[in-house]
Amino acid sequence: MKSWTKAIEINASIEQVWNLLNGRLEDLQKIMPQVVAHEPVKLTPEKIGSIYLQKYREGNRIQEYEVKTLDYLDEASFKKLKIGFALANMFDITAEYELQQVDLNTTYFKYTASNTPLKWYLKPLLVFGSEKVVIQFVQRVKKVAEELKISSGQS
Repeated sequence: MKSWTKAIEINASIEQVWNLLNGRLEDLQKIMPQVVAHEPVKLTPEKIGSIYLQKYREGNRIQEYEVKTLDYLDEASFKKLKIGFALANMFDITAEYELQQVDLNTTYFKYTASNTPLKWYLKPLLVFGSEKVVIQFVQRVKKVAEELKISSGQS
């Protein structure tokens, strides 16, 4: 397994950032434009164990996989969402999002992604894995959340 973690301070409220990660498909697409569907398959009252069918466009192909909620916490000043899915029966991937309220207009965002190969011959590929995608994702969340804050008239 290989894991990458990046954190960043975002000039937006914790709820604005949380809505991008935990909201509707339209909100999710603002930070993950390749996601073309995110439909509930099984919903649990406590959120943990909920399953969504997600479709992801990679070039001309669409990948389909089930995303399971592994951990969920939604408090006023701290929020956490951890999801997991198997990608093309080749990799087991987890993504964890943690949000900590710094003040009313500032959020500390930490993102951790891990990747476990499901086939022995894929293990060498992780040696070449870089944190570039994780850095780009954290920066995209910051950019989108701050742009939404400006467009909603909050400062």
